[in-house]
Amino acid sequence: MQIPRARFVRHAGAGAAPTVAQQDLIDKGNKFGAQNYAPLPIVFNKGKGIFMYDLEGKEYHDFLSAYSAVNQGHCHPRLVKAMSDQAGTLTLTSRAFQNDKYPAFCEYITKLFGYDRVLAMNSGVEAGETAVKLIRRWAYQVKKVEPNKCTVLFANDNFWGRSLAAVSSSSDPDCYNNFGPFTPGFELIPYNDIPAIEAKFKADPNIGGIYLEPIQGEAGVNVPADDYFNEVARLCKEYNVLFCADEVQTGLGRTGTMLCTEHWNVKPDMVVLGKAISGGMMPVSAVLARDEIMLTLQPGSHGSTYGGCPIACAVAHEALQILVDEKLCENSTKLGELFRNTLEEQIGGLSWVHTIRGKGLLNAVVIDPDFRVSAWQLCLNMRDAGLVAKQTHDNIIRFAPPLVIDEKEMKIALGKIVGVFHAADKQ
Repeated sequence: MQIPRARFVRHAGAGAAPTVAQQDLIDKGNKFGAQNYAPLPIVFNKGKGIFMYDLEGKEYHDFLSAYSAVNQGHCHPRLVKAMSDQAGTLTLTSRAFQNDKYPAFCEYITKLFGYDRVLAMNSGVEAGETAVKLIRRWAYQVKKVEPNKCTVLFANDNFWGRSLAAVSSSSDPDCYNNFGPFTPGFELIPYNDIPAIEAKFKADPNIGGIYLEPIQGEAGVNVPADDYFNEVARLCKEYNVLFCADEVQTGLGRTGTMLCTEHWNVKPDMVVLGKAISGGMMPVSAVLARDEIMLTLQPGSHGSTYGGCPIACAVAHEALQILVDEKLCENSTKLGELFRNTLEEQIGGLSWVHTIRGKGLLNAVVIDPDFRVSAWQLCLNMRDAGLVAKQTHDNIIRFAPPLVIDEKEMKIALGKIVGVFHAADKQ
């Protein structure tokens, strides 16, 4: 089938053209691969720490971290060893049998985060689906919601994946157009709007849970009001509704705490984890909850062939331990402040830079959508300067380097970012 070209020239702009070798690979991927992404035109073949390298060996500061999946840095030697050792021993048994890595992983992660039980899955969206199923099971078995009437609330501009359930809860037409009919039982409310939540809770006794990102990443690093999640937790307790925090992108040190909800001293009923739980080595995800919720599932009601497999448990256990041992939460807090303060000082005064926002090392710069240089073009210009980041929603650039970055490298990276913004201001 002929692929429509319009989709892929939407972000066309000047910049250093890929080399012949890179362009050949890009063309081959476009010819034989599905066209469901529009990546920056660059081909990487190596990563180490905070850097990635293209085919010609040019070094780039990675300021996306695979959407926060490589918080521990690319190819962390401890993770490489954990994966290699386990890969040569036992990789998969399925959950039809016990394996020796699963019990230790379950004990470690539940004690680390203070929950009774964990359900291990693979991708983040699978963990999200698991959480929704748990909300519904709890609603019917514990809250005694009328059968098949459970409602789950999501916020506008949420993003937790692209499964049919995830797109059914989306307010983004790019996610849901032409994918109906949609999963029933989902309703949307404005993000960062407590009265909207309370109105829904009062009106609908069949609400089982509310599923929220502590900071909306894909929407452009939307940070809520300081009292938002305290009020969410209060209302959930008052109306007997489960609060599920989607920490797939915001958790595991990304915002300066192990869980982003810790910034507000809130403990959700359920937590969804993914991405950096494996340090970018393989798909691993998990849902944490207390007994009352998790034990609504019995054998046969949910599962995954690869979920909780030996290699996933070994890698995830080590990835979490690295976050603790290397004090990456503390580093995220410190260097996140350096990042935002420097950008506020050096580009915050540009008339077309609207907002610089974030927590820890999850940050974004919002630019005027009508500025003559687009966010996509700024990303191309940063690529040419040796730093890679990616725009979201056309006028927002998200910046999320690996948490192992040090102050010296952060200052070098900031010099590249600031230089690109000032050059654009003079165009």
